[in-house]
Amino acid sequence: MPIEQTEVLISTLDGQMPTVVFTPTHPKPQSAILLLMEAFGLTSHIQDVAARIAHEGYVVIIPDLYYRELPDNKFSYDEVDRAMAMMWRLDFGQPMVNDIRAALAYLKSHPTVNPNRIGVTGFCLGGGLTFFTACKLSKEIAAAAPFYGMVADEWIDAVKDMTVPIYLFFGGTDQFILSDRIQQIKSRFQELGKDYTLKVYPDAGHGFFCHERSDYNPLAAEDAWHQLTQFFDRHLRGEH
Repeated sequence: MPIEQTEVLISTLDGQMPTVVFTPTHPKPQSAILLLMEAFGLTSHIQDVAARIAHEGYVVIIPDLYYRELPDNKFSYDEVDRAMAMMWRLDFGQPMVNDIRAALAYLKSHPTVNPNRIGVTGFCLGGGLTFFTACKLSKEIAAAAPFYGMVADEWIDAVKDMTVPIYLFFGGTDQFILSDRIQQIKSRFQELGKDYTLKVYPDAGHGFFCHERSDYNPLAAEDAWHQLTQFFDRHLRGEH
């Protein structure tokens, strides 16, 4: 399927947020995905993932959530300390809600997007923010699928506000997200009776989906891709 890749600026309360847009060329209204980047920024790898999702027939956008720190705001995978330092400079309160809402508003106004068929996914930082979006902006999306996202205590509390189905992917040997934390997240969803699926790949570490990272696990990545596409097909297109 032919894909058009363009760059746009999305206006936020704090300035212009560069965003990469991937659009399948068939003109009929379609579902869309908001893809949230890793701690390493809006890298070529995350753009490759976006193109891969777009080839499944979705409009995909990736906003540069580090836009306040342009131009030196992208990092290689061996620059973990610099990436983490920038990640922790983000304001995970109202400014983040505003940025993600602005990205969703752009998607909803896209001429070929069905505004009621928008999903969110992301990896690492983006995984945590996918969880965050499902809690804070459930009314504006239709499904969420976070990959190995670190989840703040207040977000676990905010699961009570989540109204969309969610599929959570974790690695069993993740050094950042320990098994006790995963169990705490799972228990919260069970306690509240939410529509969730949680999958742990026992031999996978943090970043297992990314072939450029040392923790890449091809078997886990392949299965997770299959699960992800089926999940979005079901909840954004009513398939399967």
